[in-house]
Amino acid sequence: MNTGLKITVFATALAATFGTAYGVGSGVGEISPATKRAAHEEHDGDGHGGHHGAGHASTALPGGLQMSERGYTLDLKTPAVAAGKASDLRFTVVQDATGRPLTAYQREHTKQLHLIIASRDLTLYRHLHPTRAADGTWSAPVTLPEAGAYRVYADFTPRGGEGLTLGADLTASGPYQPAPLPAPGTAAKVDGYEVTLRGRLEPAKGSELTLTVSRNGKPVRDLQPYLGAHGHLVALRAGDLAYLHVHPGGEPGDGTAEAGPDIPFTATAPSAGTYRLFLDFKHGAQVHTAAFTVRAAGPTQRPEATGTATPVPSCHPGHGH
Repeated sequence: MNTGLKITVFATALAATFGTAYGVGSGVGEISPATKRAAHEEHDGDGHGGHHGAGHASTALPGGLQMSERGYTLDLKTPAVAAGKASDLRFTVVQDATGRPLTAYQREHTKQLHLIIASRDLTLYRHLHPTRAADGTWSAPVTLPEAGAYRVYADFTPRGGEGLTLGADLTASGPYQPAPLPAPGTAAKVDGYEVTLRGRLEPAKGSELTLTVSRNGKPVRDLQPYLGAHGHLVALRAGDLAYLHVHPGGEPGDGTAEAGPDIPFTATAPSAGTYRLFLDFKHGAQVHTAAFTVRAAGPTQRPEATGTATPVPSCHPGHGH
């Protein structure tokens, strides 16, 4: 994946998708392994990845909305786990033409595949790096603390091909009560760090976003490289959980990318709506995740960017940092 990447997707198709977005109810219920997959698992095979190739106009859906895309299918072998218990999440990426698991991957930002798990209410986010067996089966240990509905994203590039992001639904069984989406905000606290957000996410228009990291009131100027960059920003659209992934311009050590406190990104919201932003950064030999809720306003709407973002549960096992 290229640095200085713009996540630009054709707005008209996405606005239609957003209008039929999957929503989580506000009632209390019991989640069981028999929970059906969301209707958007159906596919047409012509989608476009969530970040690879971004910056090019496309009529396709954004990444993560489809299980199958451009000849590949995400086969989640573990569609249900028990909340609060350690589980081994297993999956393969199947080549539709042969029916066999893909085993040839191109490394992107030091990894062959990036695995993202997010709760449907967008209060939990995890960025994992599973291990692959010789037969193409990927696995990662995971413990989901709360029952509910989750989305799994496999972000990868087949060797010699273009990158794409496939998604599938995951259920954690047990008593379930969805949490409300955190209020829009421009400040977040995580692990003793303060992160502020400057800039405004706008639909169908490239916008500059700057995340600034400080600790104990002092700017952090010695951020450590993590997966080839000083920061990774994932945006998930509330409702359908469309996936977007962007990296800052420059690379650590290239003489242009500063190690903080500012981490700049260029991003384009595919449509008006509410988004949850997750920033991964590394400092003190640990990876930290700051989360924000933002609203990309349409022409007649006023964006909301006040308030304080709340911490998001996150863990980073298997990253090798």
